[in-house]
Formats: sequence, C-alpha cells, structure tokens
Amino acid sequence: MSASSSAGPERRDYSHGERLRVITGILTCILLVALDQSVVLPAIPQIAAGLHGMAHLSWVVSAYLLTTTATTPIYGKLSDQLGRRAVLAPALLVFLAACVVCAMADSVLMLTLGRALQGLGGGALAAVSQAAVADVVPPRERGRYQGWFASTWAFASIAGPVVGGFVTTHLSWRWIFWGNLPLGALALGLSTRALRGLPVAGARGRIDYAGALLLMSAIAALVLGLSEGGVDFPWLSWPEAGIATAALLGFAVLAGQQRMAAAPLLPGPLLASVSRVSVVGGLVAAAMFAAIFLLPLQLQWVYGESAATAGLHLVPMLFASTIGAFAAGQVTRRTGLIRPVLAAALLLAMAGFVPMGLAPHSAYPAYPVALSALATLGLGALMPTTLVTVQSLAGSGEVGAATGILLVARAMGGALGATLAGAALTLGGAGGGGGFRWGYLGAALCLGLALALVARMPEISLRASVGTGKPT
Repeated sequence: MSASSSAGPERRDYSHGERLRVITGILTCILLVALDQSVVLPAIPQIAAGLHGMAHLSWVVSAYLLTTTATTPIYGKLSDQLGRRAVLAPALLVFLAACVVCAMADSVLMLTLGRALQGLGGGALAAVSQAAVADVVPPRERGRYQGWFASTWAFASIAGPVVGGFVTTHLSWRWIFWGNLPLGALALGLSTRALRGLPVAGARGRIDYAGALLLMSAIAALVLGLSEGGVDFPWLSWPEAGIATAALLGFAVLAGQQRMAAAPLLPGPLLASVSRVSVVGGLVAAAMFAAIFLLPLQLQWVYGESAATAGLHLVPMLFASTIGAFAAGQVTRRTGLIRPVLAAALLLAMAGFVPMGLAPHSAYPAYPVALSALATLGLGALMPTTLVTVQSLAGSGEVGAATGILLVARAMGGALGATLAGAALTLGGAGGGGGFRWGYLGAALCLGLALALVARMPEISLRASVGTGKPT
C-alpha cells in the first residue's frame, strides 16, 4: 500500500507543551460535535408536540447525519489546501449560526433546515481536528493522546442524552441549541488560538467543485437509503430502489469525473492506499453501532429494565472502549507496528459478540453487559488505530483528505450497523430473542470480514517523527 507522494512543507518536531495546546483546542471541537449527535434524541417527543409535526420528525436527526457525512471528505481536502485554521473557523461560525436557526424554529421544516446547516458546519469539526493532530504528533506517538479523544467521545455519548433529557424536562428543547452557543464560542476561541501557525499541508491549487458536488450527492443518497429503509419506506419498494439507483449512478459518475479532473478531490493513488483500511474502519463502526443499538433494547425488552437503568448499563461499554483505545495507543507507541494490534483487537471484539449471538440470554443482565464490554474493549482499540493507519499511509499533503475518507466510511458503516440491527430485530423477533441473536452474529460477521482484510494487509511501521515520508 502506498499513497501518492505530495510535496509538502518542511515539518518540525513539536514539544509536548505545543502538542497539548493544539489537542486542548481541538478537543472542544470534538466534544461539541459529539454532544450534538446525541443531545437532541431525548427531546424528540417534546419537539413533536411543540411544532405539531410528528410525521417527518426523523429528518431532524437524518438531516444532520446526511450533511455531516457528505461534507467530511470535502473539508478534509480543503484543509490540506488552505490550512486547518482557515477551514475550521468559518465552519464553526456556520455551526453557531445554525444553532440560532434551530433554537428559533417554528416548524419541523425550519428545524430540519437548521439541522442540515449544523451538519454543514459540523462536518469540518471531526475531520479537520483529527488532521490537525497528525500535523503536530508523529504517528508512533499518537497513541499517547488517543485515550483523551476516546474519553471525550465516551463522555459525550453518556452526557448527551442525560443533558438533553434534563434540559428538555426542566427548560425547553430550544435551550439544547441555545446551550451550544457558549461551548461553540469556547471551541472557536481555543481552536483558533491552537491552530495558529500550523503549516499548510498541501499545495494551493484548483478546487474540484464538480467532484465535491457529485460526492455530496452520492453519499447523501446512500446514507438516506440506509437510514430511511424499513422506516419511512419498505426495503423492497420503488422509493428505496430509486434511492439505491441514484447512489450507484452518483458514485459511477464521480469515478469517471475524478479520472478526468485536473485536480481531483479524491486522487486515485490515495484511494488505492487507504481504501482497505477505510473499509475495515467502516466494518468496525457497523459492529459498534449494532452493539449500541441492540444492548439497551435487550436490557429493556428481555430483562425488563427501565430506560434509565439500561442507560447506566452502557457505561461499562463506553469505559471499556476508552481503555481499549489507550492500550492500543501504548502498544503502537512502543512497537510502531499496526497489523498485530488490528488483528488482536478484532479477535477480542469477536470473542464478545460470538457468545452473545450463540447464547444471547441468561438469568442475569450482567451476562450481556460483560460480553458487550469485552467486545467494545476490542472495538475501542480499533477506532484510533485505523485512524492513525490511514493518516500514515497518506502523503503529507493528503492527511486531511485521507482522514475524511475514513470518517465517511465510519459514518456509512454506522448507518449500516444500525440498519442491520433493526432488520435483525424485525425478522428474528425481538421478544423471543432471535432478533438479538442474529444482530450480534451479524456484528461478528462484520468483524470477521475486517479480519480477513487485515490478514491480507502488509505490515505498516509507524514513523517516530512528523515528516513527509511514508510508513514502511
């Protein structure tokens, strides 16, 4: 695997203090986007009552997912050409303006448009932030800081629904969006200061607007089909067939346009370099989202737990994910090797999912909770490791684009995992346990496919310095 070289600027080694300044600034951005993905969920019933519109309320969630996913690789590429700060600051301003639109919405349509606008800003936060880490931290040292990022995502996953429920109950759902403003302003101030002085990774050049539009359209159609199938439209229906056809045609046209573009948004050599690892990342995300989807329902439907108690039983999963990320980072830091970590983490995750699939129930809820924690221990190790891998395979002027490709693969994998879990419950019957059985086995199958890809992957040795070279 090798990516196309990109003549980038000379890089220097940053001190631990300089790295901390950058990481502290971008952690606020990651916290903001992670919270915004989940904080609105408990408010859906009150939003429906306040805006008198339940029929299309799913779009409040879907609109954000669509625009975030579709714009992520575009922001990554732009940040390579223009610089991280030049892309992140305007995106944060768009995000904050969208929060005002959402807070003042007087209809479901206006709220949906506001959420779509939030996604247009939010798409930059994760991609540009993660690419900025690659600018200042060598691949081999990145594991030293991965626990912080995993902890931020875990905290947001727990705090988002809790905060959203509290604000909705005691104030109003509108304060969910007003409350984003001070955190967003803090993120804007800290990240602007932190990213000042970072070099522009790639050469300035023509921006592939046609490729960006085609990519957004194709991804939007694909995510729309995955998220709406079985919900608003039956899987075997003309609307779903039309959406799938539009997605396939969009990607086909994009492939042809990229071959002819003078400065393609997604260069062929870069895609060839990171595609295998990105598919692994997407499969891992599918398994992760399937587990997050299935376990709370299993605890409530099979063991009779309340929603609050089932939520608390997710804490071991999230804690195990953080431990896995930290452990993987330490191993890659010491050895500089990637493939053994990926393989071991995949096997560990499968060791949790396979027993849950073969025997999904026991007399006590501690059984699925413990096995899900074992699975997410492995999944937590895989998330940062795949990120470090694609960034290492990219040229120095393509780190942002490579990061965006992986994040899109994860988003589509997450939509696929939730879709597969929902289909398993529908076809297998949630009450009798068959649905959970097939759902967990489906997650294990995704990991098995990822393991087969890793087995065919050449070893990658991470660099110990920030530079323009490729891993060996």
